[in-house]
Amino acid sequence: MASSKPFRFPLGKTIVWLLCLMPLIWLSISVALQGSGTTGPLGANPIEYLNRFLGDWAIRLLIIALAVTPFRLITGKSWVARYRRVLGLFAFFYVTLHLSSYIVLDQFFDWQEIWRDIVKRNYITVGMLGFVCLLPLAMTSTKGMIRRLGGQRWQNLHKLVYVAGIATGFHFIMMRKGFQLEPLIYAAIICMLLGYRVYLYSKKRA
Repeated sequence: MASSKPFRFPLGKTIVWLLCLMPLIWLSISVALQGSGTTGPLGANPIEYLNRFLGDWAIRLLIIALAVTPFRLITGKSWVARYRRVLGLFAFFYVTLHLSSYIVLDQFFDWQEIWRDIVKRNYITVGMLGFVCLLPLAMTSTKGMIRRLGGQRWQNLHKLVYVAGIATGFHFIMMRKGFQLEPLIYAAIICMLLGYRVYLYSKKRA
């Protein structure tokens, strides 16, 4: 008789962790090789490169996390759902590093200037909105918090990830001045992933 147990890959989470950490490992090596010159791996403006690199990987991991549910529903491979939380937390981790590099390396903890940037620069305003939406999701990602909030309230709260996804897409487009294809592609992927959820919701309501 065939086993009804779901597919399990013992090293799955370990591999996901290693893959998610690879960009940070590469960046750490690049920083070590940069030295004091301008021809190292980070180029002539290492602070800007570092900030953009962390932001790029934040949005990539957020997109992958958003893609887990559509992938599961379309393919029927339910085992991918167990990696959604770790992918979401790594997305938040890279968002936090991205924001921290701006606060520490770019603004040197000048909170007045940071506040002026948030108020005056639309792309920073939108980026901060994305971070604020992701913060409670990261704080309530544990099984204990799910029990305390209750399943339905926890699910409703975690719908903020959709707002965060939209804000992140806009932040990327607005940050890259002029017509650039890469942020438009990322925004289109986010729109498709969220559009699929809207389609499922409307189908259930019908």
